[in-house]
Amino acid sequence: MKRANLIILIIFSTLLLTACVGKREINDLALVMAVGIDKGSEDGKIKVTVQVSRPGDARGQTGAPTGQSGETTWNVEAEGESIFEAIRNLTGVASRRVFWAHNFIIVINEEVAKEGIGDIVDFFTRNPELRMRTLVALTPDKASELTSTITSLEVTPGEALSKLFRYTNISTLAPYTEITDLLAAYLSESSEPLLARVSLKERKIDGLKPEEGAKGKQVELSGAGVFENDKLVGILQADELQGIILFRDNIDSGVVVVSCPKEKNNNISVELNKQKFEVKPTYKNEEVGFNAKLDASVTVVEAGCSFSISNKDDVEQLEKAVEAKLREDINKSIEKIQKEYKTDVLELGKVFQNKYPYEWRKVKKDWKNSFSAADINLTIHASVDSGSLLFQPTISGKEERKEK
Repeated sequence: MKRANLIILIIFSTLLLTACVGKREINDLALVMAVGIDKGSEDGKIKVTVQVSRPGDARGQTGAPTGQSGETTWNVEAEGESIFEAIRNLTGVASRRVFWAHNFIIVINEEVAKEGIGDIVDFFTRNPELRMRTLVALTPDKASELTSTITSLEVTPGEALSKLFRYTNISTLAPYTEITDLLAAYLSESSEPLLARVSLKERKIDGLKPEEGAKGKQVELSGAGVFENDKLVGILQADELQGIILFRDNIDSGVVVVSCPKEKNNNISVELNKQKFEVKPTYKNEEVGFNAKLDASVTVVEAGCSFSISNKDDVEQLEKAVEAKLREDINKSIEKIQKEYKTDVLELGKVFQNKYPYEWRKVKKDWKNSFSAADINLTIHASVDSGSLLFQPTISGKEERKEK
């Protein structure tokens, strides 16, 4: 009897096993590494460029089948009246079904972004295959060209693009923006999207053959795009971003270059090591305001003049110079965001809403003007960290011999 029950249990257990009705062989899939979105050749149409991996060549094969180039990726493009239609039209030129789970980055042309990215956000966030940690970026160039630019360090251009963002928390050349961040800002009633910007720059490349020319193109991080709702309204250059990223709490380090206190023609470079940044909202007489305080510990990483960490006067002058430089740069960026673009990419609406939920109901309908008119008081305190191997500047001994 026990044996019969066991057999029946095993038979019924097989009903729980998965079948292979919905199987998808990897040989039938086109593994997407990057996506570029541009305007189509006709008004109202959009062009989607998909960078597909060629695993055989990516493994390092030196040869390629007859008629093939041996490159690690293949770019294919199609147009349509929507993202979905354009991607479906890819089946007319690609022999495999597009598979999104390995996609590194989505690059959107700025002309497309000016008209609105709501449909782009909607499509990619609904796609069950796409990882929500996929990066999103803007480009002033053709997205199709940017996603196909070969680099020397990575196997595929898509992977190379994504790895540019690995150290944005210390370089502050662009914000680190994933599609989940874009979706949250797009749906938020208290903040606006800020998207990283990448561009193509011509660079001299050694070793090129004469017929290939003396220059090649290189992909670079180049600031950020400022949005209002789903439309691109302005650009922040890379040197304007450090203060903005500081407000968004996405910075671990930074670089500040100031003139030497005693030798104005030479510079001292310091690194921001530890920051404590606090923003406290205020609401008086129905006016919104914010008090921001930055406590920063800095380390001297390069001194082009006579400077000594053991000299108290030198340290105090340097601290004041760093504070003044940070205050100038941050206030300049805030003014551009507040007065020129009038869009809250600083996420101050979220800060205000958390402390004043009832008052937020009053100001949220006209938050654009409330944000633009808000007083942002900035207090900065910088302290020089003495944890350096060199307390004195490295002055050549040859100069001393010449003087004797």
